[in-house]
Amino acid sequence: MTRTRWTTRDMPSQAGRHAIVTGATSGLGYEAALALAGAGAAVTLAARDGEKAQRAMASIRHRHPEARLAFRRLDTASLASVRAFGEACRADGQPVDILLLNAGIASVPRREETGDGFERQFGTNYLGHFALTGLLLPLVPARVTSRIVPVASLAHRPGRIHFDDLQLRRAYGPQKAYRQSKLAMLMFGLELDRRLRAAGAPIRAIPVHPGAARTDVFRRGDRAGPVQRLAGHLIFAVIGQPAARGALPLLFATTAQEAEGGAYYGPDGIWELHGHPARADIAAQARDTAAAARLWSVSEALTGVDCTV
Repeated sequence: MTRTRWTTRDMPSQAGRHAIVTGATSGLGYEAALALAGAGAAVTLAARDGEKAQRAMASIRHRHPEARLAFRRLDTASLASVRAFGEACRADGQPVDILLLNAGIASVPRREETGDGFERQFGTNYLGHFALTGLLLPLVPARVTSRIVPVASLAHRPGRIHFDDLQLRRAYGPQKAYRQSKLAMLMFGLELDRRLRAAGAPIRAIPVHPGAARTDVFRRGDRAGPVQRLAGHLIFAVIGQPAARGALPLLFATTAQEAEGGAYYGPDGIWELHGHPARADIAAQARDTAAAARLWSVSEALTGVDCTV
C-alpha cells in the first residue's frame, strides 16, 4: 500500500472547475461538496430532497460565503430522473470537470424494487450512476484533470455479481445486495478507466472507498428497522471515522495530480477502516476484466443508455 499524509490542506485550487456531486446533502457527499466549494470549484449538489439541499448550501455558504453552488434534483433510483438530469446538464452545456458518484443506500431489510424494476440497492447505488455517467460523458473535458470518481466500499470484497439473478429475485439479502452494488461500482470505475485509456482519452476514472465512515447510509438507511439502526450506530461509533475523514479519498481522487487513473484509493489505516488516502486492496473478482465487460453490456441493456467512451 502506497501511503500519503494527504489532507484537504493539500488540495490545489479548484477555481474554474465544475463538480457534480451526487448525494451531496449529507455525509460524504456534503463533506466533499464543502471542501470542493472551499477550494473554489463551482459545485452542483445532485440530490433528491430540495429542502435538504437548500440547508446544505446554506451551511456551505456559512463556511465559505463566496461558494458557487447550485442544486439540481436527481434520484439515482429513477432512470427518468437520471435522464432528466442529464438532459438539463447537456442543455446548459457547462463542462463537468469532476463527476463524483457518491449517492447510495444500504440497510434495506426486505427486497424492494425501483420504479424501473431493479433491486433497490443495485438500481440506486450502481445502475443510476452508470446511466448518469453515460449521459454526462460528452460534457467531461478531455483533460488529465477531469475525473470520474465512483464511490465503492470495503463491502465489495465478499461481494459477487449474480449474473444469473442480478435483481436478487430468488435469493435476496440486505448485505448481499449492498455488496453486489458496491462491487459493481468498483468494477465500473476500473472498466471505465480501461476504456478511456483504450480510446486515448486523458480523463481519469478513479474508484474510491471511505473506509468505515460515520454516515447516514449505515446508521439509518432508507428502510432500516430499529435493530439495524441501533447495530449500525454502535458498530460505526466504535470503529468509524468522521465523514470528513471518510471523504478524503474522494477528494484526493477528484483533485490530486498524483491520483492515478484506474487505481483504487481508500484510507491507509488498519484494515483500511480509517486514515489518509492511499492505494487500496482490490478483491480478485473486481479485477475480472471479462466479468466487467459483461457487466457493462448488461448495464447498457438494462438502462437503455449507451455508455460509449
